[in-house]
Amino acid sequence: MFRNLVLSLALFLGVGLSLSAAALAVEDARAPPIGSEIPDLKFKDIRYLTRSLKDFGEKKAIVLVFTNTTCPLAQKYWPKLKRLDEQYRKEGVQFVSVNVGGDDEIQEIAQQGIDFGIEFPLVKDVNGSCVKATGVTRTPEVVVLDAKRKLGYRGRIDDQVRIGGTRPDAQSDDLKQAIDDLLAGREIATPETTVDGCKITLREPTPLPQEPVTFYEQVTPLLQEHCQECHHAGGQAPFSLVSLEEVSSHAEMIAEVALDRRMPPWYASRQHKFANERGLSIAERETISHWVRGGLKAGDVAKSPPPLKFQDTKWEIGEPDLVTTSLETHSLPADGFVDYKYTVLPHIFRHDTWISAAEILPSNPRVVHHCNMAYWTLGQNFDAGNFITGRVPGGTAFRLDDGVALCIPAGSVVGLQIHYTTTGKTESNRMQVGFRFPREPIHKQVHHIQATTSLFAIPPGAAAHAVSATRTLNVNASGIGMFAHMHLRGKDMTFLAHPPAGPSETLLSIPAYHYGWQQNYRWEPGTKKFPKGTKIEALAHFDNSPFNPFNPDATVTVRHGPQTVQEMMFGFFFYTDDDEDLNLKVDPTTGKVEKAK
Repeated sequence: MFRNLVLSLALFLGVGLSLSAAALAVEDARAPPIGSEIPDLKFKDIRYLTRSLKDFGEKKAIVLVFTNTTCPLAQKYWPKLKRLDEQYRKEGVQFVSVNVGGDDEIQEIAQQGIDFGIEFPLVKDVNGSCVKATGVTRTPEVVVLDAKRKLGYRGRIDDQVRIGGTRPDAQSDDLKQAIDDLLAGREIATPETTVDGCKITLREPTPLPQEPVTFYEQVTPLLQEHCQECHHAGGQAPFSLVSLEEVSSHAEMIAEVALDRRMPPWYASRQHKFANERGLSIAERETISHWVRGGLKAGDVAKSPPPLKFQDTKWEIGEPDLVTTSLETHSLPADGFVDYKYTVLPHIFRHDTWISAAEILPSNPRVVHHCNMAYWTLGQNFDAGNFITGRVPGGTAFRLDDGVALCIPAGSVVGLQIHYTTTGKTESNRMQVGFRFPREPIHKQVHHIQATTSLFAIPPGAAAHAVSATRTLNVNASGIGMFAHMHLRGKDMTFLAHPPAGPSETLLSIPAYHYGWQQNYRWEPGTKKFPKGTKIEALAHFDNSPFNPFNPDATVTVRHGPQTVQEMMFGFFFYTDDDEDLNLKVDPTTGKVEKAK
């Protein structure tokens, strides 16, 4: 019996070894051999743009580090990779983190860069093409390509961190040695090494369900909940997504932006929760994908939810109680830069006027990049410190919760600071502003601070230049929300609260800031409290590197300035005073206080 058991065990081990060898052989057959020329790999950057190796320009070497957001070994190697990047960057070596996590969102990838202080690009292998082309199988496996994209090294970073344990120091510094050999013109001594780490699993499209997904039954409810707020006739979006014909004509693009998590737009880390957070669940994204892959089936129109009704007004805030229109129409050239233009609106606030909503409405939205509105005493100059609201790309109109309002003092006028952009042809624009007055008694006045600085100089080529500013709350406060403003080199911004006692707290991280989507981030009313003396810090990073696809010129030092080729750094923090109870009743037709309730 024992002999039979031994024979059976030997047979089992032999078969096991054969299967393992076969699996390795398959892997080896798929992997390009050392010395192979690697194609111009495609991937997406943290701005959701498709990029390639050519975007890095001429480099002596490119180091591709295959990562995800969950592998413990990959996380342990970030400090060393950061040091290697800093050591070899000036020698013409380009480090790139290639994320291969099937469920990793681009915001999570960008946040990982902030958490570990990584300055080299982090990109996403969205379809597994980078993994297949290089033959890697685990994270954190690395690949080194020479100036002609020939595969010089594939394997581990070093032998220090292993599954189950870590040595005090590396005995074999494989990646560093490979880079040194390549830069010295030597043949790489050890071109391939075994890799410990997490096995890469390429995500395949989920199978189509047995019952086909249809437009009227499954897709329309998703569009109504997540898309049609903007994508309807007369809405802010450039096209409508209401009818079957409208959606079908954009179907492939809708599926792509949904799977990318690019739409609905939300650029903040989901580690912090906000009342106005947007996003599709995994199941919702797959529903859209299945509908597109399944042939855009219409289904039974009788099972469609009733169509949404949108307010019949051009104003996002609803029909205003007060509208004031600028006296002048601005004429704009076809190209070039346009200096800031200032407009004083022809309305004098003869009494303290309380507003609950405000909206800036250009006659030609395409030419207005952003616009700030503030009040000041008649006869004085524009004062951004008395900021009311702004109009920014991707933003929403200024609307306050019941019981909260903003006061424009008696004797004030309202003016606009307008940043125009050219469109390739001569244009014109005239501005309107609408205000709504409170219907409910006012208990709180909205306040804000601006964590901002103009004292910075972003060096040429800097990929993550840090700029910070801090302001102190002089009252016990309830937070309303936050808003960040930067220009083309803005990369990320983090808001932190430093209370007088106790630990600091991260309030908001925008890890993949997008110049075209400057959203506000609002808390549920009354959920965020800050004691008097709390310091609110805004910490921003700017990308002045050539890899930034929006960078006008990576060779210049960038300073504060009003034009998009210059930079701004503003962190707005809105709040109310916990110790304040105004208890005011306002005339809803004039915004004037009638009496204390």
